[in-house]
Amino acid sequence: MQEKSVLYYCRGDKMDVFQAACEDAEPVFQLVQNTIRSIYPNYYKTEIVDFFLSLHSQEAISQDIAHGRVFLLQDGPRLVGTGTVRKNHITRVFVAPDAQRMGYGNQIMEWLERIIFDNYDTVYLDASLPAGRFYDQRGYRTVRHELYPLKDGVVLAYEVMEKTRGSV
Repeated sequence: MQEKSVLYYCRGDKMDVFQAACEDAEPVFQLVQNTIRSIYPNYYKTEIVDFFLSLHSQEAISQDIAHGRVFLLQDGPRLVGTGTVRKNHITRVFVAPDAQRMGYGNQIMEWLERIIFDNYDTVYLDASLPAGRFYDQRGYRTVRHELYPLKDGVVLAYEVMEKTRGSV
């Protein structure tokens, strides 16, 4: 594996943020899929879980990596989190299920927000049910509610949230 440039060190700990490379597609895909399978069934119907699994396909992840949009959070050698940036929109933020509630989500979000605030005054994201409270605590506010129809009359409801530069 090629040596990567560390973009960010977290408070002297051995947590590093890297821009993902092509060879990271499979580990990112596995982290995202495992997190969806572990967490989302507690919040969503099977049809919605399946939608998220297909939305975050290996092909979609690989395309975002090829465009330089995907970032990885590692604690030592272990991949614990990932996030994707598209202009001023944060997408695909996932932390491994056994690493949640340990500060990793805040660390990846801090870095993603820093990237966006270098070029924009506002960050947007679409909040899943499991993540809404987390984003509230990071200073995001809901700007609108969206409904996305799936098959067989199932509807995915989610919140579009924003955070402006300098907000809590």
